[in-house]
Amino acid sequence: MAEVQKQQALAETSIQLEQGKSQFEIQRMQMEAQIKKQLMAEEFNYNMQLARAQSSNKAAKEKEIEDRKDNRTKLQASQQSEMISQRKNDGTPINFESSGNDNLGGFGLEEFGPQ
Repeated sequence: MAEVQKQQALAETSIQLEQGKSQFEIQRMQMEAQIKKQLMAEEFNYNMQLARAQSSNKAAKEKEIEDRKDNRTKLQASQQSEMISQRKNDGTPINFESSGNDNLGGFGLEEFGPQ
């Protein structure tokens, strides 16, 4: 009878040990899944930020291209208007090329003083 009880105790201990191992493995897998989920969420956030930045850069580039087109069109329209005015008034030829003395800071006449 003592031998049977000893075998039952050993069997129960073995079962408890296996259940403990199994429970530990389940907890390990759950923790691993939670960590992976957090990493995937963080990666998704980074990808969304990157996509927004790329979209913003693309929109800015397209706006710059369109603004430059608008400026060229305005310049062309202005030149056309001057040429029409020149033809109507029999004016002298107009040179639209820059003379290289452009000063974007103002007129630049302050340094010459009164003459």
